[in-house]
Amino acid sequence: MEVIVAKNAGFCMGVRRAVNTVMELASNEKLRQISVLGPLIHNRQVNEMLEKKRVHIAHSLDDISSGICVIRTHGVSPEKRGRITEKKLEICDATCPRVLEVQAVIERSAREGYFIVIVGDKGHAEVEGLLGFTCGSGIVVDSLEKISQIPPGIIKICVVAQTTQNHEIFKGIAHALREKYPACVMYDTICGSTAERQKEVIEMSKAVDAIVIVGGKESANTMRLFEIARGAGKPAFHVETENDIDPAQFTGFKKIGVSAGASTPNMIVHNVAQTLAGIR
Repeated sequence: MEVIVAKNAGFCMGVRRAVNTVMELASNEKLRQISVLGPLIHNRQVNEMLEKKRVHIAHSLDDISSGICVIRTHGVSPEKRGRITEKKLEICDATCPRVLEVQAVIERSAREGYFIVIVGDKGHAEVEGLLGFTCGSGIVVDSLEKISQIPPGIIKICVVAQTTQNHEIFKGIAHALREKYPACVMYDTICGSTAERQKEVIEMSKAVDAIVIVGGKESANTMRLFEIARGAGKPAFHVETENDIDPAQFTGFKKIGVSAGASTPNMIVHNVAQTLAGIR
């Protein structure tokens, strides 16, 4: 079977930076307890590997009493960062630089009196952190219907996106907001890597019989790729590793496209491609 692997599949810059940073900390045996405030990235295999290297994945700040506290790629709110400082923990900030840019846009716009609209997934770690920079003057929307939740009387609106948001969804919501609130300002803060992956999957679907998306079940950007792959009109499959592949599901295809979320290790992408290539 012929397998085509997307050029942008696998770790993005922010994830690679975060994993390398924590791996370097873990290699220093002189350091005290190393704790990550939540999963470093949304990939079970990577987090399990880190735990084997004495990196503690903390479920909450209450689980960290001393040592180094790693802020994961998704970032945290100013309030949570303040609580980390109050506990006198040493901070290692692994927040993705792209997320830091969105935080800065929101913080500046909120100071200037704008009401912030974040196009993203409510409850997602990155989005919860971004909300903390709105000074209590912002909401999260994930559909056109949610626009009605903007309080009456609002004139100045600043619109940003979760860095892993679906580009088409963001454009649709941004267009609707611009029509309803002419004075609103738009910042397309979707990560360039995310946009490229989404575009690549759409293009790939035209040349293959089916698409396989590789990545964690908890990964928002992986699930977004899977949704886009399904919407492209070709059979789509979501697997975490090569162990999830059922050869019987692929025997009718001649050419398979493979892409992966930004938190998927390249080795897992390689293993999935190799397994698919071996199906006759």
